[in-house]
Amino acid sequence: MSAIVHDRYDDSYLRKILRETKSIAMVGLSANWNRPSFFAAKYLLDRGYKVIPVNPAAKGQEILGQKVYGSLDELPQKVDMVDIFRNSEAAGSITDEAIKHGAKIVWMQLGVVNDAAAKRAEDAGLKVVMNRCPKIEHSRLSGTIEWHGIASGVITSKKRAL
Repeated sequence: MSAIVHDRYDDSYLRKILRETKSIAMVGLSANWNRPSFFAAKYLLDRGYKVIPVNPAAKGQEILGQKVYGSLDELPQKVDMVDIFRNSEAAGSITDEAIKHGAKIVWMQLGVVNDAAAKRAEDAGLKVVMNRCPKIEHSRLSGTIEWHGIASGVITSKKRAL
């Protein structure tokens, strides 16, 4: 698998990931309703994804009706995607856990970039996305991001140049 340039992603690459993903372990999901991770998890759950919270501080509790696990090792099933809501440094060890877990995708949230971790994941055959949010990308690519007050440029009445 050739390495992806992580400065920009083709929409087809992101669409394929979002289409093929069914289950997501969200590492760093907060129980606090006004945190970005909570909004992202709620959106993804509402769109039919299975979201499994991973947060050692909330282990055994529930967030959005989903049981919280302390680590990827504790998950009762293999997930397709590991979504990292932690800092760039922590993303390294979480990526290593995702590889060991057998995930297909490592997705690092907005502001989270770890090139060395991305290379390890890609070398192990995983797809990687960094510095993006699956909630934002899903709504942008489905043409519903305007409902959030953001123009996506995906749907337009203007004829595209060939």
